[in-house]
Amino acid sequence: MRATWKGAISFGLVTIPVQLFTATEEHDIPLRQVHGKDGSRVRLRRVCEAEDVEIPYHEITKGYEAPDGSMIMLSDEDLADLPLPSKKLIDVLAFVDASTIDPLMFSKAYYVGTSDRAAAKPYALLREALTESGQIAVTKIAIRSREALAVLRVHEDTLVLQTCLWPDEVRPAAGITPEGDVTIRPQELQMARSLMDMLSQDFDLSALHDEYQEALQQVIEARLQGVEPPREEEEAAPAGGKVIDLMAALENSVRAARESRGEPVAADGGTDAEVRTLPVPGHTRKAAAEKKAAAKKAPTAKRAAPAATAKTTQARKATGSAAKKATTSTTTPKETGGKKSTAARKSTAKTPTSRTAATKSTAASATKTTRTAKTATAAAKTATAKKTTRRAASA
Repeated sequence: MRATWKGAISFGLVTIPVQLFTATEEHDIPLRQVHGKDGSRVRLRRVCEAEDVEIPYHEITKGYEAPDGSMIMLSDEDLADLPLPSKKLIDVLAFVDASTIDPLMFSKAYYVGTSDRAAAKPYALLREALTESGQIAVTKIAIRSREALAVLRVHEDTLVLQTCLWPDEVRPAAGITPEGDVTIRPQELQMARSLMDMLSQDFDLSALHDEYQEALQQVIEARLQGVEPPREEEEAAPAGGKVIDLMAALENSVRAARESRGEPVAADGGTDAEVRTLPVPGHTRKAAAEKKAAAKKAPTAKRAAPAATAKTTQARKATGSAAKKATTSTTTPKETGGKKSTAARKSTAKTPTSRTAATKSTAASATKTTRTAKTATAAAKTATAKKTTRRAASA
């Protein structure tokens, strides 16, 4: 591995001679721009707009376009006089907790290696101090004539220098998050955690690879061999109903994750005990719809029911009136003579018979009312069945 920068780390009076190695690389397959007619390369040329001729690279310099459109020329001497730190020094400014630097600021990473044997001990000392404290070192470095903010941290027993954006280069996130209060139900949070746990089981980051680049490489190799490249059939979109709400989407996600892992899924569609105990809004709505449909099937019977209820009410009123008369007949004034006492005793003796008769009359009326109601209900059902038959025949 070839070093891309050589210098020293400086913190306090300690100096560590180091060199930087590029820590990452992109494996994109380079594709050229060519003329579709004959396959010739299409190249970009530096052409002067005023003279309409190609300009050699050594005649090109830097310039700044002012707001009014005029161009300000900047020579190499102007840029060389800028106050840059030494190009060969990594200046440590402070040591801070790792959580202080937002990962959004991280840019390019370099492995830090020693440039001679004398640097081994101070290198190891700095590495162990950072590891034990859990901190990172904030530094400044000049790379390719430009000053950059950077941090020193430990990665697998190796110091890593990671360049960063300046704080004012990170755009604020104001106005991007959803506005208004959002209510999260405990069931939804529980289901989301279940899905997170399911997706995290046996996850291996090192097993991930760029499938697009592999497929592109296969196409290129097929063209080199003069054969038709392999064609993969497009996967059909997963069949499924419309997502009702967030809860249903989470449940379906957990179920699909379990099925993809080959784990058994409950016969009722649930995934585990926790999932089955959670309410499913779709089931409640379905039950309400079935209940409403059943109520619409017998409108005639509902209209006949009030008539039967009215007759029953009249029978109860008649029964109450008869019972009241029977009670009144048993009430006698204060006895004043023998004849009246005898008459009262006779009237009292006849009272049980009157009550029995009233009771029989009431029972008979109630039975008759019940029969009437049943008859009305049967007639309603018959009428509904005839209407249904006529509609079917007409269809």
